[in-house]
Amino acid sequence: MNVKTVLVLLGLALATIFALVCVLLTRGRAPSTCQHLPVEQEDTEDGQSLVFADLTPEEMAQVVRYLQGNLGVQLVDASRAKPSDNCIASVDLQVPAKAEVLRFLDGGGARPAREALAVLYFGNQPDPNVTEYVVGPLPTPAYHRDVTVQKYGGKVPYHRRPVTGKEYMDINTLIRRELKKAPQFLTTCCESDGTDLAILTTAPRGFKSGDRTTWFVLFHNVAGTGYYLSPVGLEVLVEHRDLHASRWQLRKVFYNGRYFASTEDLEQEFLAHTLEVVRLKKPQVDAVLGSMRPRYPPDSLGPLQFEPQGPRYSVRGNRVTYQGWSITFGMNPNSGPRLFDIRYRGERIVYELSLQEALALYGSNCPGGMSTRYLDGSFGIGRFAYELVRGVDCPYTATYVDRHYLAESDTPKTNQNSLCIFEHDSALPLRRHFSDSQSFYYGGLRKNRLVIRTISTLVNYDYIWDFMFHGSGAMEVRVHATGYISTSFLHGQGTNYGNRVGPHTLGTMHFHHMHYKVDLDVDGRSGHLCSWLWFTDMEYEIIKDPWSTQNTIERPYLRRKRLEREDEAAFPLNAPLPRYLSFASPNPNKWGHPRSYRIQIISFAGKHLPINSSMERSVSWGRYQLAVTQRKEEEPTSTSIYNQNDPWTPTVAFADFINNETITNEDLVAWISVGFLHVPHAEDVPNTVAVGNSVGFFLRPYNYFNEDPSVDSPGSVYFSSEQDTRACGANPLACLPSAAACAPHLPPFHFGGFLNVSLAPPFGGV
Repeated sequence: MNVKTVLVLLGLALATIFALVCVLLTRGRAPSTCQHLPVEQEDTEDGQSLVFADLTPEEMAQVVRYLQGNLGVQLVDASRAKPSDNCIASVDLQVPAKAEVLRFLDGGGARPAREALAVLYFGNQPDPNVTEYVVGPLPTPAYHRDVTVQKYGGKVPYHRRPVTGKEYMDINTLIRRELKKAPQFLTTCCESDGTDLAILTTAPRGFKSGDRTTWFVLFHNVAGTGYYLSPVGLEVLVEHRDLHASRWQLRKVFYNGRYFASTEDLEQEFLAHTLEVVRLKKPQVDAVLGSMRPRYPPDSLGPLQFEPQGPRYSVRGNRVTYQGWSITFGMNPNSGPRLFDIRYRGERIVYELSLQEALALYGSNCPGGMSTRYLDGSFGIGRFAYELVRGVDCPYTATYVDRHYLAESDTPKTNQNSLCIFEHDSALPLRRHFSDSQSFYYGGLRKNRLVIRTISTLVNYDYIWDFMFHGSGAMEVRVHATGYISTSFLHGQGTNYGNRVGPHTLGTMHFHHMHYKVDLDVDGRSGHLCSWLWFTDMEYEIIKDPWSTQNTIERPYLRRKRLEREDEAAFPLNAPLPRYLSFASPNPNKWGHPRSYRIQIISFAGKHLPINSSMERSVSWGRYQLAVTQRKEEEPTSTSIYNQNDPWTPTVAFADFINNETITNEDLVAWISVGFLHVPHAEDVPNTVAVGNSVGFFLRPYNYFNEDPSVDSPGSVYFSSEQDTRACGANPLACLPSAAACAPHLPPFHFGGFLNVSLAPPFGGV
């Protein structure tokens, strides 16, 4: 081998070694951490949004101290109060009157007084009742006034109050005491002594005003799993109206299709061998229906959404801004999420957008299931919105916000990280076109949206509440249902009311029905609150073709009508709805059309209760998929927390809001119902999935602008055949390899959501 060959081989070897070293060094180097760019503040709001801010824990505590010192009666902490005691049931924000708020926000008027609404149960007096006080001004209260008669037209009877956790605990004690009277039956049927069975409430509680008699359903309970899928066939009826728990009674027992006067009677029939018993093995953790434990180890990580230059939205206190949007957010402990003063490009579109109620109505051949009509607001849609799990409930890098409430305790509680805010890439173009005619070009824009989300766990069900804001000026409201189905023990003709989903488990049919308030202030500049409601739909007309008159054409045309009265604007559930319904302002756009926002409802609701039902008026909002009424300060909500326990004489009946008043040139409110029928099936075990189980509505601009406002988005993409699409200046997508070549900063995973949850469940439980 000559010297030249040796030198060539040596050079190649050195080059190879150098290349390998470079590769190894490159592979070992971590990408740089993404650098967040400051979010440009779109306006200076000077704390105006705080007029809608939820109470702080300090303000709640001040209200409690004030009431304790100024009512002249002894108040017992609600967490341990008996029905015969006086207690503070809840304290929440008293939202100021709209006229006052608008004078402050738009007219330079004084800031409205900050006040609280306190609900008190007065059980220790000759005429027990529920009283509501407005307390203010905060943060240092100096006055209170009774607003109960003003709001409801009279006192609220004591039997209408929601059941407290203490009352449930006392009921559980009674049930367990009664179960001890049937020891051999329980051992044989359920391999239980009764102490390890879960107890779940139903509602309403009877058949007429004044009743407080509740069916409770019993389940096998296995720690760490959903007991809702393991009914044992035993249900008990408890009367608990009396103010003294010692006088409460177990009135009826149901087992496997039969009714008994007491647990003693049940035991006697069992011992006499006249009772058909279904012997159930106590479920094991590894075989129970409701287990959500992973069956396989984790695999590779899935896609992760991150913001290489930081979030494009800004959260300051109770207000979020995002690409022209400004939204003030909050949480009512009873009715749940509420938004105020929603603006786009500086103009108010919606004054209030709030959840009102969530109804779940069941069918079954067991007494508990067949009588259940849960009105979740009375349990606490906002109160039971617990901490969100980062990376599952919301994107890992979302912004998480704490919520505070005071209910059934004199001490405020915090559900930390229970509301999340994030920008979501829908992996879909908001708009796009590829031109292959006349000239070649492409134009498009990603469908990104801001999402405000919270999730309520109401016994078995989990409701995901989403409020979304699009670059086109559209708002989207959506609710997804997941969690566990509620079940009955399968017996007789049970499958007339659902599907079998386990050895002895009937997934009971039910429908979900949610109600929203939308106070639209379209073109909501100062002094412009009045709107008209228009509907637009299509018809066909048959004409002769005008160029020859020899043929006919079925020509579609638009039929437009302005609705004048509330009765015209109350659209029954499941009846055809005009395809275009819009709130119109008196001001035209550039093309002469009234600036408007359109309501578009996406719903698959079940049938509403028959009108002749004794409790229908309590949920009469469910008669309508959409109803538009004059906005009135004395009609702030479509329902009441007191409707659950006295639906036969409802404290608030939405049907009374619709009395054929004019809706022409008035401040209007849209009341929207959405829902779906759910017939549980095998795939609902262990959990109902959110796919396909979501409903909602859109608020979309309709001639509100002169063109699609998203054309002003800095994220728009356009390039032609004459451009170099690889050039960053011509195509922002070409910038991604360098702009996004960084690692997101992921905070350590932490979850403290179990810290604020009592092991004594609020709705019966174990």
